[in-house]
Amino acid sequence: MPGGLLFYAIAVLILASGIGMLLVRNTVYSALLLVFNFLNVALLYLFLGAPFIAITQITVYAGAIMVLFLFVIMLLGTEQLSPKEVLKGQRGAAFLLAGLFIVEMIFVFNQHEGLFSGEALSVVFVSPAQIGKALFTEYALPFEMVAFILVAATIGAVLFTHKDKQKRQIGEELSEANTQLPVEMGKEEQQ
Repeated sequence: MPGGLLFYAIAVLILASGIGMLLVRNTVYSALLLVFNFLNVALLYLFLGAPFIAITQITVYAGAIMVLFLFVIMLLGTEQLSPKEVLKGQRGAAFLLAGLFIVEMIFVFNQHEGLFSGEALSVVFVSPAQIGKALFTEYALPFEMVAFILVAATIGAVLFTHKDKQKRQIGEELSEANTQLPVEMGKEEQQ
């Protein structure tokens, strides 16, 4: 398959999965279409000669972020979206903003200078070995700080959901006790 045709085929898959993600009413299917979109973007990165970014795209977005999205969807139990608009005029505003964005992108890509006029990056810069070396030497502290923040956020999310589950269980137990209390009182009065 010629390079140009492959590029356009991947671009069509990216657009189709992105539009499908927005139009599907089931959030689980929407998340799966987003994973498909991320994988196609990774293919595009491979096609453009950036293997590290492609692997990062698959690992971080299609892997970790989507697992988090699916976890939140399943935890909240919002698999189906309601068909009605939450805010009046939301759909019209979305179409207007999307149209403005498309016009802006056409304007930017039609500029002859500035966007793609720079020199191409060297292969050394996009090499996974060079990025890993820089990440764990020059940027080790920020890397560890981000890891610490993500772990703290994960622990916080688990604790918050655990407390909510405990409150729900206590509420259910109290409501069961309240419904059983008049029945037991009636039995005592009969005896």
